[in-house]
Amino acid sequence: MVVTGLMFVGVQATVKAIGDAVPPAEASFLRYFLGLVFLIPMARSLRSARVSKGDWGRFAARGFVQAVGVILWFFAMTQISLAEITAINYLSPIYVTIGAALFLGETLAMRRIVAVMVALLGALIILRPGVREIGAGHLAMLGTSLCFGISYLMAKSLSSRNGPEVVVAMLSVFATIALAPFAVMNWVTPTFGQLAALLLVAAFATGGHYTMTLAFRAAPVSVTQPAAFLQLVWSVILGLLMFDEAIDPWVVLGGVVIVAAISFISWREARSARRSVTPSPLQTKS
Repeated sequence: MVVTGLMFVGVQATVKAIGDAVPPAEASFLRYFLGLVFLIPMARSLRSARVSKGDWGRFAARGFVQAVGVILWFFAMTQISLAEITAINYLSPIYVTIGAALFLGETLAMRRIVAVMVALLGALIILRPGVREIGAGHLAMLGTSLCFGISYLMAKSLSSRNGPEVVVAMLSVFATIALAPFAVMNWVTPTFGQLAALLLVAAFATGGHYTMTLAFRAAPVSVTQPAAFLQLVWSVILGLLMFDEAIDPWVVLGGVVIVAAISFISWREARSARRSVTPSPLQTKS
């Protein structure tokens, strides 16, 4: 999940560099369409995969939800800073953790609940609702976080029956199909440089979804999601170095709160692992 966070921040930085030169729906479509090339190394695994009829429908539904979320996300990237994008997206792990308990039967230990809530408090410190103006970019990210939360939950369920290659490939295929009509409605011919940048976005995103799926197979969502909060650190650094985004003291404070929560739960999980007599690499620990 730490690698996943780095990959997704790479996506953010590249999209931020492109700006609004390419319409959000078209940029989203091209990101997934170009990403299909990264499925070629998975071809052998995909040919031997056995997907149930029910899972075909679930893959299609996840592709549509992801498509809506990514259009909103591309729009938000042109409106607000990297740190704000990351902070608002922290609502997604909250949806995921709650949804995993309600629909996937995962048990939430009190320490995990406290750590997630403290991390959410850190995100709220950054956003400061009621103190600052909430614009279209913020609203778009609220929709994005909900869509991505639903998509993550569906990925967790699908990864229990399908390999990571299949889960990632099906997302790319069905999201591309779902995004195509939206892209055609406002098509702008991209330059070679924009296509290259979107190919890089696809590389980062495909790698991020693959490592995220591996994490989901190795542990419950409630364990893997807190590590994603480190993404804020990378976002603040890249925003400063690449886009001259000033470091907001509230962002720093919120980041410290989030990192403290992550450090606590990591320490607790490490202690639990040491107490386990015969742990296996894929064992689920509480």
